Amino acid sequence: MKILFMGTPDFAVTALRALYEKYKEDVVGVVTRIDMPKNRGHALTPPPVKVAALEMGLPVYQPQNLKEENFRETLESLAPDIIVVAAYGKILPEYVLNYPKHGCINIHASYLPEYRGAAPIARAIMDGKKELGITIMYMEKGLDTGDMLARKMLTFENENKGEAEEALAKLGAEMMLLELTNFENSTPSPREKQDDALSCYAAKIEKEDCKIDFAKSAEEIKNRIRALAPAPYAFSRINGKNIKFVKATVTGENTDKAPGTVVSVSPKGTGKLLVATGSGVLSIEKLIPEGKKEMTAGDFVRGRGAAEGDVFEF
Repeated sequence: MKILFMGTPDFAVTALRALYEKYKEDVVGVVTRIDMPKNRGHALTPPPVKVAALEMGLPVYQPQNLKEENFRETLESLAPDIIVVAAYGKILPEYVLNYPKHGCINIHASYLPEYRGAAPIARAIMDGKKELGITIMYMEKGLDTGDMLARKMLTFENENKGEAEEALAKLGAEMMLLELTNFENSTPSPREKQDDALSCYAAKIEKEDCKIDFAKSAEEIKNRIRALAPAPYAFSRINGKNIKFVKATVTGENTDKAPGTVVSVSPKGTGKLLVATGSGVLSIEKLIPEGKKEMTAGDFVRGRGAAEGDVFEF
């Protein structure tokens, strides 16, 4: 069974590695996004899937887009029996969807039909969800609307997006391999239709989503910080400097101070930086001050980055 893989970020690398270990001779190629400028120097940087595929010695294809004039010839030369997709980042046109005899299957990081779209893990954590899922699904014209082959959930309490993503990527890779075995044996899992009435949309994370509004509850803010770490990070400003938040917890305390006000600090050890919110008090445990590396609240306070009575802007 000839397999073509399509994916871009680290989440997809886990599936590609699993695919290569089991189906090394059957993987006919890897399609990923083009290299993009990154960081201050704007040097062209290859996507993680490209780096991993080249390490494995797999042929890599990076079409600017999937219009027929750009990709059909490549697709026909590879002649895959099935296409496995994991966070590729572009909608597949119909001629691609219809080409493989076994179709295109997608490893989607949510328990569909919830959180269709580009940022399911971040949006679910932001919403305070404790159970996050993986769905193996057939791809069709709609956005994550295809029939489902398998779904599973994992439970998360305080993990950030990066930690949840790593665990879900491993689960997705395992589920993908099982479904490919089923296809090989001509026993694919039964199709299950999605209930559109239960769906919700996980929009791409924009800069506006990263701003912390301290008028929200401490729980909501904690979840937003979790959802945006390790990148792009939730942020705010204090004393004229931008601050990215890495980790925070809810203290269980209350205060009558205005939201955003630093109610207590301690420079000892890892330190304490407590901030008033619209409901409850938030403990900022790790952060990244503007122009500096990640540090503890204690280091930040010792460096006079914040003092009691200072106010985070929002």
